[in-house]
Amino acid sequence: MIDGLDPIIHVPKRLAAMAVLANAPSVSFRFLKDHLQLSESDLSKQMSTLESGGYVSSTKVGRGRGGSTTYRMTQAGQRAYEQHCATLRTLIGGA
Repeated sequence: MIDGLDPIIHVPKRLAAMAVLANAPSVSFRFLKDHLQLSESDLSKQMSTLESGGYVSSTKVGRGRGGSTTYRMTQAGQRAYEQHCATLRTLIGGA
């Protein structure tokens, strides 16, 4: 039953980021940082892991202090997130 839990998504900070992305077409780095109350370095690390897994894509505009990064969930990310949530619901309902 726990085979449906995705080790990339299961980490609480990444799960929270995926939950936000599941409810918006795209989200800025700044919004995620503020909403999830993470440091820039921590959020960057978590989003890099999700991006490396193919679950999110990023778009960067500009460089340095004036630059911005936005994220969106990929189709693979949407499928993985839905499967992960379904497995969590099954585990919780079966407890």
